[in-house]
Amino acid sequence: MNGNAIRLTGVEVRYRDRLALDRVDLAIDAGERVALIGSNGAGKSTLLRVVSGTLSPSHGRIELLDQPLVGLSRMAIARRLGVVPQAAALPFATRVEEVVGLGRIPHEDPFRGPRAADQVAIARAIERVGIGHLVGRDARELSLGERQLVLIAMAVAQDTPILLLDEPTVHLDLRHQVAAMELLVGLNEAEGMTVVAVLHDLGLAAHFFPRLILIDRGRIIADGPASDVLAPERIREVFGVDPALVRLPR
Repeated sequence: MNGNAIRLTGVEVRYRDRLALDRVDLAIDAGERVALIGSNGAGKSTLLRVVSGTLSPSHGRIELLDQPLVGLSRMAIARRLGVVPQAAALPFATRVEEVVGLGRIPHEDPFRGPRAADQVAIARAIERVGIGHLVGRDARELSLGERQLVLIAMAVAQDTPILLLDEPTVHLDLRHQVAAMELLVGLNEAEGMTVVAVLHDLGLAAHFFPRLILIDRGRIIADGPASDVLAPERIREVFGVDPALVRLPR
C-alpha cells in the first residue's frame, strides 16, 4: 500500500483555555502499526477523536487516505476508519452478535439491510477475535474485558483500511492482552490494515509496535522505534518514574 493513511498538519485543539493538541504535524503511512503513548491527559485520546472526526480542531488540517476529512460524510469516514473505544455501557439489551453486526452498517444496502456477505463478515470477526462462546449473550451482562473484545470484533467486522483503538487492553487480563495484541499484528501484517492504538502499557507498546509516538502536553516529543522513544532519560522526564521499573523487551 502507498500514500498516507492519516496526515495531520498544524492541528490544534482547545478545551476552553487549555491547549489539548499544540500544532501537531503527523503522517502515518498506509499499512503502518503505531502506538500512541504518554501520561494521562497528554492528548492521545484527543488525537484519536480528531482523526475519527468526532472532534473538530480549532486549527489545522486532517486527511484520511489522502482526502481532507472535512469533506467526508460520516458514512464515508466509517468506510475508511474503524474505532474501538474504551468499553462503554450499553443502554438496552443487545446480543453479542448484534453488537458485532453494527460494524457492517457502513456497508449495508440502506433499503435491503444485511446481505449474506455481511453475515459472513460478522461470523469471521467473531471467530477472529475468539468470542464465539459469547454469542447469544446479552452484551450488558459481560465483564468489561469481554465487552472490550466484542467492540474489537465489531471493528474487525467493519473491515476498514484503518483501525483506531483507545486503550484496547485496559480491561483485559494478561492472556487476553497478548491475544489482542497478536490479533492487531495479524490484521496489520497479513491484511495490510493500518493500526493506531493508544496504550498505557509501555511493555506491550514496545513489544508489538514498530513505531511509537510519545505525546506530552499536547505535543509529539518523540517518534520512532521503542529503543529511541523510550530512552531512560525520557521515561524519567515524561512519566516521572525510575526507568529501571519499566520492563521493556531487550
